[in-house]
Amino acid sequence: MYADQVFCFTPKGDVVKLPRGATPLDFAYAIHTRIGDSCVGAKVDAIRVPLWTRLKNGQSVEILTAEGQRPQSTWIDIVATGRAKTAIRRSLREEDRERFTKLGRELVRVAFDHVSKRATDKALSTAAKQLGLSNTTELLARVGSAELTAREVLQTVYPDLAEKKGEEIDAARAVVGLKPSQTFRRALCCQPVPGERIVGISYRGKGVMIHAIDCGALAEFEDEPDRWVDLHWQEGRHPAVHAISLDLTIANDSGVLGRICTVIGEQKANISDLVFIDRKPDFYRLIVDVELRDSEHLHAVMLALEADSDVAGVHRHRDLERRP
Repeated sequence: MYADQVFCFTPKGDVVKLPRGATPLDFAYAIHTRIGDSCVGAKVDAIRVPLWTRLKNGQSVEILTAEGQRPQSTWIDIVATGRAKTAIRRSLREEDRERFTKLGRELVRVAFDHVSKRATDKALSTAAKQLGLSNTTELLARVGSAELTAREVLQTVYPDLAEKKGEEIDAARAVVGLKPSQTFRRALCCQPVPGERIVGISYRGKGVMIHAIDCGALAEFEDEPDRWVDLHWQEGRHPAVHAISLDLTIANDSGVLGRICTVIGEQKANISDLVFIDRKPDFYRLIVDVELRDSEHLHAVMLALEADSDVAGVHRHRDLERRP
C-alpha cells in the first residue's frame, strides 16, 4: 500500500509521511514553513547529509536551522512535494517581488498588445480582483514568477479576445500567400517565427524558403525579383514547434544550468538541443535551441532569462552560414 511513500521520524519520535524521493527539505517544510525557510542542513540518523539526499523508511531526521537563512532558487529542483515547492516559490517571490513585478508587467503588456489592448491599471486591478488577488502588484509578481500566465490575465479581462487552448493553427498551413502546390520551410539562418514580417524565396522543385524580412541572406537575391514571394503568417495561436537558437552566457556554478532549463520550461517552451561553445572558470556560453509558438513567446522566454541573476547575457543567435 505504501510503496510510493516513506515514513520518517522527528527527533521526538513523531512520524512524518512523505512521497518516495522526498528530501530533508521536504521533511522540513512538512513540519512547518518557517522550519523549511530557515533550513541550513540536516542530519539523518545523526549523520550530517546534503539537502538533496533521498530519505528512506524508518530514518530519523533532524533539521538544522539558522536565523536569517532564506530559501535558495536551486531548492526547487531538490524538493519533491508540492507543499515545499509552493512555499519556496512564495518566499522567492516575496524576496524578488520588485524584479518579478517588473517582469510580470512587461509580459502582461506584450499579451495585451497582441490583441490591440492596453494593460491599464484599471484592467489589471479588475483582473486581480477576479482572480482573488489582493492587488495589482501581487498579480504582476505572480506573472513574473510563472505562477500565473499573462494569457490567463488577458482572458480574465477579455475572455472573447484571448485565444482558447486547443484552437491551434495547423503548422503545415501556418503561412499565407503560397500557391496550393507550394510547400515551405523556415530558413535556418534567421529562423523566423509567427508574428515577424517574412518573405519567401522560391526554389525550383524545392518549394519556398521563408526568411525574416531583415535577414542578411536576402541580399543574395536582390537581382532575382521573380523568386521573391510575398508572405505573412496566419493570424491566431500557433503550436510551439518553431525552433530558434538562443546564445546564453551563464554563471559556472552548481545548479545554474538546471535552473535555466527550468525557467525555459516554466514558459511552456521545449528545449530541443543544447551545445556548449565556451567554458571558463566563472562562466559558460552555450547555444540553446528552443521550440516556440511566436514572437510573443520568444519575448517572454528571453525576458524570463534576463531576469535571472545568473544569466549574464542572452540574445537571439542567427548564423548566415547556416543555409538550407
